Amino acid sequence: MKETILYEKLKDGRVKCNTCNHRCIVKDGEHGICGVRKDENGKLISLVYGKVAAINVDPIEKKPFFHFLPGSYAFSFGTFGCNFACAFCQNWTLSQPPKENFFWHDVNIGADWLPVKIVSEALKRDCQSIAYTYNEPTVFLEYALDTMKIAREAGLKNVWVSNGYMTAEALDLISPYLDACNIDLKSFSENFYNRLCGGKLEPVLENIKRIKKAGIWLELTTLLIPDENDKVAELKKIAEFIFNKIGAETPWHISRFYPAYKMKESPATDIRSIEKAIKIGKQAGLKYVYAGNVPGSSYENTYCPRCNGIIVERANYIIRRFDKDGACPRCKTKIDLILE
Repeated sequence: MKETILYEKLKDGRVKCNTCNHRCIVKDGEHGICGVRKDENGKLISLVYGKVAAINVDPIEKKPFFHFLPGSYAFSFGTFGCNFACAFCQNWTLSQPPKENFFWHDVNIGADWLPVKIVSEALKRDCQSIAYTYNEPTVFLEYALDTMKIAREAGLKNVWVSNGYMTAEALDLISPYLDACNIDLKSFSENFYNRLCGGKLEPVLENIKRIKKAGIWLELTTLLIPDENDKVAELKKIAEFIFNKIGAETPWHISRFYPAYKMKESPATDIRSIEKAIKIGKQAGLKYVYAGNVPGSSYENTYCPRCNGIIVERANYIIRRFDKDGACPRCKTKIDLILE
């Protein structure tokens, strides 16, 4: 356990957390919405500092990052808890236990991995980056930030996989050490965010713009759920937002939904819906639109936005690069790849 960074003490004895956009106000003995930040005697404590719930060496493409250090490996870890409660969560056994009391006893859950150990193991296993993933890294901000600082000194890159619901204050803290971020843009509907995630859309959109402005490499992911966020009008809004506000070079990953958590009765996404969304993204002017959770699909490959020649071929996280120092070998067009 460790005292958190971004909170304030209120006059009535309660504390206000300023880590994510819920800005929870809690009293002694209570938790915030994430389930892992607790008021203990007037101090807001992180219950998951140094507590790893999942840890792996992953291909960077699995996060997914298709344009950031392609072919490299990321030392990936996460804790418990989340500031969202997505009914369709694909990783709910990590994100939701603190709130559902599922094998969760408030403290001492997860293996002890202090930041220096995370970095040491990443170097030992020839990883080029550390990925803060599996559950929402905003809820373990202090743990992530301490690790990011040591990683930067060691020459490792830092990448976040996030729902984008952190406060501007939290983003300001991590931005100097953050090299790439994949944000889940779950929908372009306020109703969707309220009803299925327990959050709001606008803070996510604002953070996406802030991350882009900060010069951090950005990729976006949308999990396409049948009859929820797969309508043509909504997909057009997402594609136009990316093109107009973020940039045509921003990769957009359209991922296939599989029944999970509280939506086990919902059907998996039809591949034709994925293809439709990709077409909408391309028509909006986006250079790089990909299919996710569709093994073997040619929509996982990167093609030159000018001549359509293949640049990066992907199959089961194994890649073949055909670029020449980040440029198309046929027409010499510079491809938006971060190679170092």
